[in-house]
Amino acid sequence: MKRVLLAAGVLAILAAAVVVSQAVPTQGDAKPADATAGIIATSEDKNPWTGLKANADPDSFQFAVVSDRTGGNRGKIFTRAVERLNLLQPEFVLSVGDLIQGYSTKQEQIEAEWKEFNGITAKFEMPFFYVPGNHDLTNSVQNDDWKARFGRKFYHFVYKGVLFFAVNSEDEDANEPDEKKKYKASYVSAKQTEYFKKVLEETKGIRWVNVFLHKPLWTASDLEKNGWAAFEKVLEGRQYSVFCGHVHRFQKFTRNGMNYYQLATTGGGSRLRGVEYGEFDHITWITMKKGGPIISHVMLDGILPEDTIQKDNNEPGVVVRNPPKPVPASGQLLMDGKPLAGVTVGFFRKVAATDTAPARTQYVADALTNSEGKFTPSTLKAFDGLPEGDFAVTLFQTENGKYYSGETKEKNLLPEKYADAKVSPLKVTFKAGESILIQLAKE
Repeated sequence: MKRVLLAAGVLAILAAAVVVSQAVPTQGDAKPADATAGIIATSEDKNPWTGLKANADPDSFQFAVVSDRTGGNRGKIFTRAVERLNLLQPEFVLSVGDLIQGYSTKQEQIEAEWKEFNGITAKFEMPFFYVPGNHDLTNSVQNDDWKARFGRKFYHFVYKGVLFFAVNSEDEDANEPDEKKKYKASYVSAKQTEYFKKVLEETKGIRWVNVFLHKPLWTASDLEKNGWAAFEKVLEGRQYSVFCGHVHRFQKFTRNGMNYYQLATTGGGSRLRGVEYGEFDHITWITMKKGGPIISHVMLDGILPEDTIQKDNNEPGVVVRNPPKPVPASGQLLMDGKPLAGVTVGFFRKVAATDTAPARTQYVADALTNSEGKFTPSTLKAFDGLPEGDFAVTLFQTENGKYYSGETKEKNLLPEKYADAKVSPLKVTFKAGESILIQLAKE
């Protein structure tokens, strides 16, 4: 009750202040501010402000995007994101898929996972828009469940002259499941592309298009085969932005003069090595202006409630079974005795064949060298080291010296033989307490 009375008192004081500011007569050259500007104050020859026109265009608005929650999801994170977004109060929130753990064909398991997720999204104080990911539509059972639960898997809406496309990158049209009821490919079907083409033709006065889907289909080797080339052609001549997830690593692309954003995570599996690696939990905050979107990525840890107290929650995470056991490790990469910076160093080991699986080369850890050529591998979490054992080593140096995870095709400034663990001549044996030294000679 005291809080209510206090709030009422504050409002009364503010109201009185506005009345007084309007009633104060001008003195000398002082002029009352333009009431249509939104901020009411008495303006004199010299004033302690930069201007009185509020940054509040009626066509502007704010919305947010959350990224992958699942795929090795860590507990409590997505629930915390909902709480933080309720503090920021965007006008609505969109997703880019991987909302439940999925991969099950058991209806009771699928039901339990959606019940859990929908219980979390029910706490949003603004609309939340679902976009499917591969975890949500892994197989025909999940596909049928989505239809029964949510109906459409691709759709659009318009808000203040801006068009929003929710695209299904796991389109089942002409994508027959295998004997395990699992779909074989990710793509956008011709049926879906035709739908969005028709929307663009029938929607008038659109100033911008925002596209949301799960997978970065534009990074595939054949854009004709996965349907992205045809979909992208529909957008020709339009002003637009594209947002996706799936990789759990932030990366920005520029295609056809437009910006494409591959978001990091909002609880999905990540070693959380920070911005340099594109690994962090965040929400993407977008302010739509007349000239286009202003985009920022806000770390969840950087959003605190008014009392700075972070409440606990009971959202579970995935339990990793039989995880590797890394020990602290560090190393250095040299070429002709000099440090080699900006190189992604990968560690792989051979896994013997079993009755159910062939022999294979398995990724274990990686790291990015600094200006001194030094690196600290990460296996399960940020800079936790490397398991003991024998490893094949890969090296990849991009033109900009940034971390390279392999999901996109880029030029390797080092000889190509170092990029493939199956043929790389580099081998190391790591034991606890020892430093890893990798030496190259110019070829």
